[in-house]
Amino acid sequence: MTSYLLKNCAAIIVDEGNGPAVRRNSDLLTRGPAIQAIGTNLSQAALPADTIIQDASGWFIYPGLVNTHHHFFQCFVRNRADLDWTKLSVIEWLDQIYPIFSRLNEDCFYHSSITAMAEMIKHGCTTAFDHQYCFPRHAGKRLIDRQFEAAELLGMRFHAGRGGNTLPKSEGSTIPDAMLETTDEFIADCARLIDSYHDAGAFSMRQVVVAPCQPVNCYRETFVESVALARDRGVRLHTHVGEGESPVVEARHGMRTVDYCAELGFAGPDSFYAHCWELTHDELRKMAASGTGVSHCPEPVYLVGAEVTDIPAMSAVGLRIGLGCDGAASNDNSNLMHCVHSAYLLQCLKASTRAHPVPAPVDFLNYATTGGASLLGRSDIGRLAPGMAADLFAIDTRRMDYVGTRHDPLSLIAKVGIGMPTDLTMINGRIVWQAGEFTGLDEAQLFAAAEAALATVEF
Repeated sequence: MTSYLLKNCAAIIVDEGNGPAVRRNSDLLTRGPAIQAIGTNLSQAALPADTIIQDASGWFIYPGLVNTHHHFFQCFVRNRADLDWTKLSVIEWLDQIYPIFSRLNEDCFYHSSITAMAEMIKHGCTTAFDHQYCFPRHAGKRLIDRQFEAAELLGMRFHAGRGGNTLPKSEGSTIPDAMLETTDEFIADCARLIDSYHDAGAFSMRQVVVAPCQPVNCYRETFVESVALARDRGVRLHTHVGEGESPVVEARHGMRTVDYCAELGFAGPDSFYAHCWELTHDELRKMAASGTGVSHCPEPVYLVGAEVTDIPAMSAVGLRIGLGCDGAASNDNSNLMHCVHSAYLLQCLKASTRAHPVPAPVDFLNYATTGGASLLGRSDIGRLAPGMAADLFAIDTRRMDYVGTRHDPLSLIAKVGIGMPTDLTMINGRIVWQAGEFTGLDEAQLFAAAEAALATVEF
């Protein structure tokens, strides 16, 4: 069991349960997967013999970021200028993009997962939830198994959202036949994954979420059975809501998506939705009352161009909010750190038109840490305090980039942004990225293998 002592940290963002605060010129000690102590001049004489001491002078230490919505596989379908969201509705865009998704094979899912998680780790993300709903028949059923394999390779704390689509295109979905599953297939594989991987214990590195893709592309029974399985097994529920599908759902079922999900039981403290940019304030209040959370993905909002997610209203009604990168097909990167900055700036754009003020910059950091932990049902991650998971990242602020900013570490990421990889990322007490390298891994080899897998598919 290795210990790390980060000495003389310029600032540590601590949170003992009452909100974040800055501890200046302090030390942080980890032991195994947990933080053991945070304080001034921790005695080196009392440390375990295996303690590794790191000079952290000039470093700002932050809690590891928690990503609550992504589609890793889309890293192999990015930088496509021809797929122009600005000229398409979400439903039209899905009609164009799904046939491309359907060509991916098993190796693509594995290497795209490594690609996404590697980028996240470089930029301070220590826990990742992925919504993997793409299951082309030729790729088989072990795609999430390969994702767990990729997470273990990199040392990422991983929550796998087992998604799926069950409604045929002939009945109004946007899904090619090659990607369809039956409800029974979907539920059976969710159960298999829970039995094989889900660990509900402290400092768990592997969890499973039941996550049918979206109501517009699934039968009603798919959502009903998802709720039954998740509640029986004690796991979380997730889906896409409020990203342009509400009129379609209303035409089919006589109600908009939030009410439809609530009627099916797909709501509550164990449930969280992605996006929610088109929801009314009344729908936001209903979600808050039920305890349902939202993963805000700011960067696709720029592409959709229709509405800017009303984060001030969500905050005002008490909604639990996390942040997500979303898939690279609508974002083109896997940088949650950048999302903290862009989320704040996006709200500033609409400040003069909103009834509620833009939340403080530190609140956007909270969405990406404690907020994300809440959505995933984790009480052991998302903040730095003794007994919490040793998930953190460090920024050496002794650079020209940070002149004039160092007086306020809490606002730095949202207000100024971090334009480079971290100097260190630690997950579960293990340093997985430091000084520009992945611990024990050759990035050039990871890159070459991912490019080779990508080359096997003709888009």
